[in-house]
Amino acid sequence: MAEISSSRPLPAATPATRPAQANAADLAVKLLQPLEGLLSAGQSAQAEVLEAKAVAQSFQLLLKLTLESGKQATLEASSPRPLAQGSTLAVTALSETRLALALQGGDNRLLSSLDLKQLPVGTLIQGKVEAREQLAQLRGQQALYRAVVNLLNTPLAGSKLNIETTLPLPVGSLLTAQVQGNQALNFLPLSGRLDQLVLGQQLAAQQSRQASLEGLFKGLQGMAGQASLPDELRTSIDKLLGLLPDGKQLSTADGLTKALQQSGAFLEAKLLGGQTQQLPQDLKANLLRLINQLLPHLPGLTPQSAAGAGGALAQALPTFVRTALGALGQPSQRQQAMSFPLPSRLLQAMDQEADLETLLKLAAAAVSRLQTHQLASLAQTQVTPEGNLLTTWQLEVPMRNQQDVVPLQIKLQREESETQSRKEQKETLWRIELAFDLDPLGPLQVQAQLLRGSLSSQLWAERAETARLVDAELDNLRQRLLAAGLEVGELSCSQGMPPQGPKTHLEQRWVDETA
Repeated sequence: MAEISSSRPLPAATPATRPAQANAADLAVKLLQPLEGLLSAGQSAQAEVLEAKAVAQSFQLLLKLTLESGKQATLEASSPRPLAQGSTLAVTALSETRLALALQGGDNRLLSSLDLKQLPVGTLIQGKVEAREQLAQLRGQQALYRAVVNLLNTPLAGSKLNIETTLPLPVGSLLTAQVQGNQALNFLPLSGRLDQLVLGQQLAAQQSRQASLEGLFKGLQGMAGQASLPDELRTSIDKLLGLLPDGKQLSTADGLTKALQQSGAFLEAKLLGGQTQQLPQDLKANLLRLINQLLPHLPGLTPQSAAGAGGALAQALPTFVRTALGALGQPSQRQQAMSFPLPSRLLQAMDQEADLETLLKLAAAAVSRLQTHQLASLAQTQVTPEGNLLTTWQLEVPMRNQQDVVPLQIKLQREESETQSRKEQKETLWRIELAFDLDPLGPLQVQAQLLRGSLSSQLWAERAETARLVDAELDNLRQRLLAAGLEVGELSCSQGMPPQGPKTHLEQRWVDETA
C-alpha cells in the first residue's frame, strides 16, 4: 500500500490533560466492570468505539466487543487518551479488568493517496490523529511512524488517511496540513493557524450567547437619564452613545474607514500591535470596560450566574486554546453563526426602570455578537478549491438614524488568484455584502463584487414598495459609479431575501465580462 509522507515537520502538540507518549499498540484501558469470562487473559477480539467523552483527567469509552464466535457485548472503559468515535481496534485481554488496544491492521477503508480533483494542491486539511504505531527502525536512522488521521473538513471529511512521518504525533492531537501532491502533505505550524476544530467550538459558544446590538443601545438610551446612575457608568454610557456614527458620516470614505476601525473587529490586532492610543474609540474595548464597571455594582452576582448570563469579562472573551478531544460544537449553532447576516436576537426589552444586571447581560451579549462576527471571519478565511486565497472580514457597525440605532452588518471578502508565473501580478476579486433595516425602507441586503475596475451588484428589499423605489434609482446609481471611474456591470433589485447556501454570491470568478 502506498502511503502519504510529510514534506515538512509539524511541531508536536500534546493534549492539554497529559502527554501521550506511547503508541496505539501500547495503550491499555481499564474496564469499569469485569469481563466475566468474555475473554481470558491473552485472548483477542475486535472492538468498535461507540462513544468517547472526557471525564476529569481521563476519557470514558463505550466499546462494542465482537468475539471470534460472533457474540457481541458492550463494555465501558477508562482510557488515558481519547479515541475517535467509530474507530475499529484489535483488543487483547490482559486481565479481568484491563484490555490492550492496538491499531487495526489491513483496514481497507484507509486512504493511501489523495484525489487531487477533490483536494487540489494547496488545499488546507484538518485532521485528528486516531492511532499511531512505530515502524521498524534501522540502526542510525530516524524513527518512522505510521498514523491514522481522521479528516475533519473538505469533501473527504470523515475519511481516514494513512500517513508515514518521522514525527511521533500524539494520539488525539489535531493537525493542519496543506496538500502538496497525491501522496505528500506539508504540515503547518500550529502557531501559524487557529485550529478549525477549536474555532468551530468557539463559534458555536459565542453564537449561543450573542444578542443584537439594538437591544443594548436601546437599554443604554433608557439608562442614561437615570439620576441614581454612578458617575463612572454614566460617563461610559455617554461615551458609547457619542461614538455612534450617522448615515452622513458613513457616506464618506474617511467616515466609513473610521467606523470600520472602531467597530471592535480589530481590537485584538490593535493590542498586539501596541496601538493603545486607539482603544478609547474602540466599540468592543468600551463594551468590555462597561462590563468591568458594572460588576462591582452587582455584589449579589456570582461568577457562575455571570457566566450563565454570558456576562463577566473573563467569560465574555474567547480563549483560543487547543484541546486534544473536542466536538465541532453544536452543528446548528455553528451553521447559524456562519450565516450572513446574523439573525436579529433580542434578550429583553428595556425601559426606564431597567436595572444594572439586565444591562450587564445585554452588554455581554453584544460582546459575543461582535466576537461571533470575528470568528466567522476566521472560519471563512481559507484557500479555495481553485487554490485562491480567500480572506474574509465580517463585522457590525451600530449607526444612528435619528433617535434609533440601526446595526449595519458588513462582510468584505478578498480573493487572490494564483498566477502561472511569479512575474505576473495576482488578480484580486473583491466582494461586499451589506445588511440593515432602515426605517421606513425596511430590511435591505446588498451583494456586490469588484474585479479589474468593473462592479456588479444585486440588491434585495423585503418590502415591495422599497424594491420598486430602489429599482427606479438604479440608473442614478449607475451614473454615480461611472462618475467615480468604475465600469458597471449588472445592477438589479429584487423583492425578498437572497437565496441561502454555500454558493449564493455573485459567481464572476476570474471570467472577464468584457472578453
